[in-house]
Amino acid sequence: MRRATITTSLLLFATGAHSGAAPADPVEFRGPPGSVTPNLAVGRDGRVLLTWLEPIAEGRHALRLAVRQGGRWTPPQTIRESDRFFVNWADFASLVETVDGQWVVHWLEKTEAKPYAYHVMLSVSADRGQTWSAPFPAHRDRSPTEHGFVAMLPRPSGGVDLAWLDGRRMDGNPAGTMGVRTTSLVVAGSPRLGDEVELDDRTCECCQVALARTSRGLVAAFRDRSSSEIRDIALAREVSGAWTEPQVIAADDWEHRACPVNGPALAADGDHLALVWFTRARNEPRVYLVQSDDGGATFGSRVRIDDGQTLGRVDAEPLGGGAVAIASLEGKGEADAEWRVRRVEADGRTGQARVVATVTRARLAGFPRFARAGADLLLSYTAPGADGGVRVIRLDPTRLATR
Repeated sequence: MRRATITTSLLLFATGAHSGAAPADPVEFRGPPGSVTPNLAVGRDGRVLLTWLEPIAEGRHALRLAVRQGGRWTPPQTIRESDRFFVNWADFASLVETVDGQWVVHWLEKTEAKPYAYHVMLSVSADRGQTWSAPFPAHRDRSPTEHGFVAMLPRPSGGVDLAWLDGRRMDGNPAGTMGVRTTSLVVAGSPRLGDEVELDDRTCECCQVALARTSRGLVAAFRDRSSSEIRDIALAREVSGAWTEPQVIAADDWEHRACPVNGPALAADGDHLALVWFTRARNEPRVYLVQSDDGGATFGSRVRIDDGQTLGRVDAEPLGGGAVAIASLEGKGEADAEWRVRRVEADGRTGQARVVATVTRARLAGFPRFARAGADLLLSYTAPGADGGVRVIRLDPTRLATR
C-alpha cells in the first residue's frame, strides 16, 4: 500500500499532571466475578447496550446483555451460551441497533482445534433481544483461520457496515498475510450480506479495526504492516461508493516484529474526525491524536496524549464542538495501571488526565469502551481481582476541563 503521510510535521506535546485526587466517578454497573470484555453502544433512542462474556461452566461462556435507559440498567439477559466462543482479552463481541430498531450482535466462534481458527458470527433480533435469528457468518470465507477484531456501525439506510481482520491468505501458507475487509448487512426481511471489499492485504494480525461515519461517509482505520515490519496506522475512506487506497497517517516508522495488539480509535461528529493511536517507535511509548475537519481527507498536527508511561489501549468519543474524550491505559509501578480520560479541544488544547480506575498492567484489564448518553459519558472496563469483572462508570464531561 502507499505509505504516504497526510499530516503536518508540527508536534504538540500534551502530557502533564493528572487529576488523581478528584472525587471518584460512580460505578453504575458491576458484572459478576470473572466477567470480561465489556462493550458499549448507543441505540437510536439513547439507550445504551452493554455486552460481555461470563463463564458459566468449565470451558463454557454466556454472551450477556444489559440495557441502560433513564439512568437505570435492566437485569442481564443471555444472548447465547456456547463452549465454542473464542474468548480473548483484545478481540470481543459487540452489539448495535439499526435505524429501524433491529439489533445486530457479533461474536467469535471457534471452527477447529487450532489457536486462531475462528469466525465472525452474526445474529439479528427484531424484538430488542427477546429472540435471535439463527447465527450466520459475517464473511464468505470458511477457512480455519482468524477472522475477528470487528468494527460495526449502523447504516443510514438500514442494516450495518462491518470491517474485520481476515486471515484467509494464511490458510496453510506460512508466508500468508492478514488483510482487512469490509461488507454491509441488510437486515430487512432475511439478513443478507453485501459484497466484500478488501481494504488492505497486509495488516497487523491482532490490532483492532476502527470504523466511523462522518457527514462525508464511512472511514476505516487500522494498523498497517509493511514488508519491513513497520506498524503504523493507516486510514481509508468510502467516497461516492468506492473505497480510497489506504494512506498511512503521520508515519511513526515503528518497526515491530510482532503484533502490538493495540489498534486505533476513531470519533466522528459531522465533518470532524479524530484519530487516536499508540506507537512505540524508537522504544518510546506514546499515544497521539490527529484531527480532521473534512471527514478524514486531510489532518492537522498531531498531539501527544499520554503521561509518559502509556500502554495504549485507546478509545475516543466526540463531546460536541470538535472536542473529544480520550481513554488510555497509563502504567503505575511495576504491576498496576490506571485508566485515564482526557478532553482535547478541536484546536488541540488539552485537559489534565482524569484517573477513573486502577487496574492491572496485565491483559485482564482489556480495552476501554466509551458511550455518550445525553449528558453522561460512560466508560466500560474489566476490574481485576477475585471479585473483579465488568464495570461501567459514569463520567461528567464538564469535569474534563481544558487548560
